[in-house]
Amino acid sequence: MKVQYVNLFVSAVFSVIETLLGKQVTKGELSMLPTMFTSQECNLITGVTGDIEGQIIYGMSIVTANQIASQMMGVSIVTFDEMAASAIAELGNMITGNASALLMDAGYACDITPPSTIRGAKIQMTPLQIPALVVPVIMDVGKIEIMVSLKENLAAKNQR
Repeated sequence: MKVQYVNLFVSAVFSVIETLLGKQVTKGELSMLPTMFTSQECNLITGVTGDIEGQIIYGMSIVTANQIASQMMGVSIVTFDEMAASAIAELGNMITGNASALLMDAGYACDITPPSTIRGAKIQMTPLQIPALVVPVIMDVGKIEIMVSLKENLAAKNQR
């Protein structure tokens, strides 16, 4: 996996969180996983198709998800419900959309799939055997782990 893909997603996360939530974010220490795996309680999964293909997981604790949803909606969220899940899905959609625009600017034609919110820890995704680079993004309301598992789709790129 090219580091360029990951850097574009990290740039998108920083941009969206700083703009939408007004939060300062910092990047934690990167790690690599052989497959997509998250131990977080709240996970947003979205796909990328086209010249680049794969999946992105945005994982966080329920407490962090509730705090982010509270700020996005302007009301206090105590229980992670459908409204909170919708807010978190929209955050992931905005980040992935922003990253896909950056990928397009870099010459990669791609689309994103609608996000799916999955609750529960120790989730493993194995449809694509692509290693995942994990980037922790830290802010005052908690941490979001971004798992980027992307590869170049040469067949799609050659068809253009």
